[in-house]
Amino acid sequence: MTLKINSKAPAFTSPSTSKNNYSLKDSFGKYVVLYFYPKDDTPGCTIETNEFNKLLPKFKKLECEVYGISKDGLKSHDKFRNKYKIKFDLIADEELKVLKKYKVWQKKKFMGKEFMGIVRTTYLLDKKGQILKVWNNVKAKDHAIEVLETLKSIVK
Repeated sequence: MTLKINSKAPAFTSPSTSKNNYSLKDSFGKYVVLYFYPKDDTPGCTIETNEFNKLLPKFKKLECEVYGISKDGLKSHDKFRNKYKIKFDLIADEELKVLKKYKVWQKKKFMGKEFMGIVRTTYLLDKKGQILKVWNNVKAKDHAIEVLETLKSIVK
């Protein structure tokens, strides 16, 4: 279901917490981590976001930018960022455009009910916007470390 490795990551422009629209092409020339998560300030998403935040200097050293994306609006993102002092931008996709392009808006099951939602997924892109690696159905804990180790092995 997800996008293929070595294919071009879908282009998008979406509102981000830096108060500017973020465009994927703004990051060409750097590696990019796009992690899609279900909801601001929920347990798993908070663990995942805090881990990326803690490791951010190490990602930056490897010329890699990190962006979290969910369908929450900017107000929610700003609250989430301020609460945990998150140093990277969160991208708002209230219209689900990016989520659908990256195939992370899917049917989910919870307590016997089916509903549409965000499947926790991470994409690692190279400096030209090609997909290097995809993680599906991510377990939040220690995920950021795994992404960092993968990036290190590629940058060598």
